[in-house]
Amino acid sequence: MNTLLVIAKEPRPGRVKTRLTPPFTPAQAATLAQAALQDTLEAVAATPAARRVLVLDGTPGPWLPPGFEVVPQCAGGLDERLADAFARCAGPALLIGMDTPQVTPALLTVDFAGCDAWFGAAEDGGFWALGLAEPDPGLLRGVPMSTPVTGAVQRERLVAAGLRVRELPRLRDVDTAADAQSVAAAVPGGRFAATLAGLTAVTGR
Repeated sequence: MNTLLVIAKEPRPGRVKTRLTPPFTPAQAATLAQAALQDTLEAVAATPAARRVLVLDGTPGPWLPPGFEVVPQCAGGLDERLADAFARCAGPALLIGMDTPQVTPALLTVDFAGCDAWFGAAEDGGFWALGLAEPDPGLLRGVPMSTPVTGAVQRERLVAAGLRVRELPRLRDVDTAADAQSVAAAVPGGRFAATLAGLTAVTGR
């Protein structure tokens, strides 16, 4: 793998995971977002890659492990920001978000031999991962984001371009409190699960 990309927001209260409020406060939601981001970055750090790039909206903090390049997100909608992230890559690249702390190095170690793209659908209709053997920003621009059909439209865009697509496992993004509980149960030994357990003990939810 040439490049692993993580697109993320700085975990600041009121700017991340707003759908976790309620039951959590904005500060608690940001704490959960930071735990998810840290688990994600640790998995990426342990995955073989020539480059590891954090495409960040905000400022890096002590949660950032060594070995990452940090580049700012461009202006525009999410499709433009994802397209810009791929435009920074030469050679095979896999992009993920900060919403799936259950990812592992095994999941992220993809081989493009015999395929042109990897696609990881999300339970909410979006996608949690997109890998391109030859990054083409045009494959993302214009895809409607944050809708129940985002994943289907993006995958069809790949197929329509004549790409051979392989599937990654379907994962659940952390958007709501129910999502958080489900993901934490799937990876009970992670930082995210421990953080959620501590906050749940405080909130009683």
